Amino acid sequence: MEIRVYPFSFAEVLTLLSQSGVEIRPEEAFKLYLRRGGFPFLYNYPFSDADANQYLSDIFDSTVLKDIAQRHAVRDIAQLRRLVLYFIANIGNTFSATSLVKYLKNQRRGVSTETIYNYIEYCRAACLLHLAQRQDLVGKALLTTQEKIYLVDHGIREAIYGNNQRDINQVLENIVYMELLRRGYEVTVGKTKNAEVDFYAKRGTDVLYVQVCYLLASDDTIEREFSSLESIPDNYPKYVLSMDEIDRSRNGIIHQNIRDFLLGDAL
Repeated sequence: MEIRVYPFSFAEVLTLLSQSGVEIRPEEAFKLYLRRGGFPFLYNYPFSDADANQYLSDIFDSTVLKDIAQRHAVRDIAQLRRLVLYFIANIGNTFSATSLVKYLKNQRRGVSTETIYNYIEYCRAACLLHLAQRQDLVGKALLTTQEKIYLVDHGIREAIYGNNQRDINQVLENIVYMELLRRGYEVTVGKTKNAEVDFYAKRGTDVLYVQVCYLLASDDTIEREFSSLESIPDNYPKYVLSMDEIDRSRNGIIHQNIRDFLLGDAL
């Protein structure tokens, strides 16, 4: 029997902080969570950001060297590490192995498509990365290209790559993806005729659609996030999640603050 265990959710981190006697507002706790992720050890002691990053970097190095390189007898460890760092930097972006091969070839670093997918599978087996396939939401068929890669814990990204705050859209999407997995959903990336839906989530007979963005800061952004959901011809629940405090729900599509989503149990 496989028991899937993930790093702590934001709700679990907030509970741990409260039990440790730390008084912190949810808004400030979420800023901390954005940087450090969900490894519980980091919240048991008053670590500085530098110490927390060192701890997470050590976890990453141990995973790459022992759980991946040694276990699968990878000879070119530098190439492996380079590709894993590329995946981590590009979480939430569509991924094409063919395009990556061409890019590396231009950099005079030869690698095959098969090797790239082998490395991804090694990372998945080591519980470091997740590969989300794309799904045609009309025909309900899985598409074999343009997958997305997500990281098991976004704190690792901050530790070894940085820029979680700068790349906030990617990081928030990663957080929501992992939260859906924690809640037992099978998650794919949705594709309609003219748009993309961040997540098509299925748990038994329950189905829902989720869009994630940082802020609905303009009319164009609002239209983009809502219209892709409005184009789906069914009545399953549809959500737009952002950091906005104002409820912009419309046409049956629920808009929710990401913190409220992470702390609630509505889905």
